[in-house]
Amino acid sequence: MAVQQNKVSKSRRNNRRAHDALVAANPNECENCGELKRPHHVCASCGHYSDREVVAMVDDVDLDEDAA
Repeated sequence: MAVQQNKVSKSRRNNRRAHDALVAANPNECENCGELKRPHHVCASCGHYSDREVVAMVDDVDLDEDAA
């Protein structure tokens, strides 16, 4: 079992953890619909990526009550 040689002070311990903080997201506005999206990703609301449709979006899905 590892036993520390000397006590690590609160200051030294907290300095080691200084880089562990979470970074806030950097959303960009979609050129097509204006929704916020992650940079260099397909827009989740309209399916466009840099002025072209990559994912065809469906407006509503018809589910049969018998199938469910």
